[in-house]
Amino acid sequence: MDKENYRKRIIDKTVAEYLSMFGAVCIEGPKWCGKTWTSSFHSSSEIFMGDPSGNFQNRQLAQMSPNLILDGKTPRLIDEWQEVPPIWDAVRYEVDRRGKNGQFILTGSATPNHKGIMHSGAGRIAKIRMHTMSLYESGDSSGVVSLSELCRGIFTPSMTGEVSLKNIIELIIRGGWPGSLGGGIYESPVLANEYLNAVIDDDVYRIDGIRRDSVKMRLLLRSLARNESTTASNKTLVNDIKIIDDGEVDSNTVGAYLDVFNRLFITENQPPFSSGIRSSVRIKQAEKRHFTDPSLACALLNVTAESLLNDLETLGFLFESLCERDLRIYAQSFGGKLYHYQDYKNNEIDAVVELPDGNWCAFEIKLGANQIDSAAENLIKISEQIREEPKGKPPVLLGVICGLSNASYQRPDGVYVIPITALKD
Repeated sequence: MDKENYRKRIIDKTVAEYLSMFGAVCIEGPKWCGKTWTSSFHSSSEIFMGDPSGNFQNRQLAQMSPNLILDGKTPRLIDEWQEVPPIWDAVRYEVDRRGKNGQFILTGSATPNHKGIMHSGAGRIAKIRMHTMSLYESGDSSGVVSLSELCRGIFTPSMTGEVSLKNIIELIIRGGWPGSLGGGIYESPVLANEYLNAVIDDDVYRIDGIRRDSVKMRLLLRSLARNESTTASNKTLVNDIKIIDDGEVDSNTVGAYLDVFNRLFITENQPPFSSGIRSSVRIKQAEKRHFTDPSLACALLNVTAESLLNDLETLGFLFESLCERDLRIYAQSFGGKLYHYQDYKNNEIDAVVELPDGNWCAFEIKLGANQIDSAAENLIKISEQIREEPKGKPPVLLGVICGLSNASYQRPDGVYVIPITALKD
């Protein structure tokens, strides 16, 4: 690849660090998110399992004798290793034999079953999750506010410039696929639809050789899109499919297909946060549902910029998805984790970033500047309720991630306001 024109990714630092610590690194994530490009940037030689040359000669060679494909300058990239699962054990064995770090980079766009894999690779192969591009990586965020610094109390107020609602909508529909950055607003849904078609028509079968009902899969995907950024249960999805699409998918099938979507990195849900922050309050344990990129939900819902302007409720959920995608990427870069909070007293926090030291930061996500006051009040109320608990552990920071604010600042009540187009890792 042309390394001089490589577009840097936030994950680059982690890849370099892990290569210095482990014998091999496995970069996982959805197709088209840039795994191969990034892995190639960090490698000195490479082999591709999906190369059709010589009737897929590389794949045949790996199937006959996996160790034969491991020779080459290190780090050596082995792209889409899951096409030949025994590669995993071959890499693990070779890492042990060589006794050196930074030997291999594996990429995978699906999590295979464990058939044909004898060893977990623990201590030898480190896994890194890669996502589609954040707004900072795609050049659509100025990055004047660092999430890492903000969470450590380092902050400088600044004017960040006007952002139009039309621009926010375009960013949602386009998504963070590297291949869509130069495309227009009308090309992006086509790319997202083709992505879904490729996954359903090909990858779903290749993941484990099981034939599944593509019609039912599409029904479930549409239902997930209608329930994007919500904690809808499997039962809710079953009923939604029946009422909206007049289809029939039983709960067992829904559960099995959701597992497949997760293994193919189509979905990446937001787990609930509890961590003992309130000793006597029951915390809901439902995950918040997300596609790996908001553009997939847009494609499944057939939304356009014009239709979203007339459906602000749906736009709000999609904007939340965009922000939580970026928060996940930024938090991951410094060892943080993304959650959401719900309790049985109807208290909710859109996004919780848990820091490596166990402290946490609470964020509400609001599209319009007119919603900032109510969001700040909600954060303060919940924080005070937690503080009053005998063993309550309140957040160390309260913030509102906004779409249409033209400045990053701290309010008199202590709540920070940060435009998503000004945020970075």
